[in-house]
Amino acid sequence: MQKTNFSKITYQLNNLFFGFISDTWRTKSIGLISVLTGYFLFANFLTKFISEGKNELIMVPIIIVFIEIIIRIKPAASSKFYYLWTVVDKLRIGAIYAVILEAFKLGS
Repeated sequence: MQKTNFSKITYQLNNLFFGFISDTWRTKSIGLISVLTGYFLFANFLTKFISEGKNELIMVPIIIVFIEIIIRIKPAASSKFYYLWTVVDKLRIGAIYAVILEAFKLGS
């Protein structure tokens, strides 16, 4: 097949939406374990601070800054730190999911 602009676009979209299917089982399992670990750790973290009822004014900005730092320091795919960053990014995704789920539980 010829490499036309349309075929390049469809290849990139296919890779964007279904690229995880072509990954190795190791990459998929590490990603899934990272998301679930991030959810577990942050759900317990939130439960502890909600039950105590103090330090919210200090912890919320620290959490926001930490999440923004993770997003902003994305290394190049050829870097040796890229896989470590993907694990930390998946932990972040699990943590954000825990926050959203906790907000729905509280009815906010």
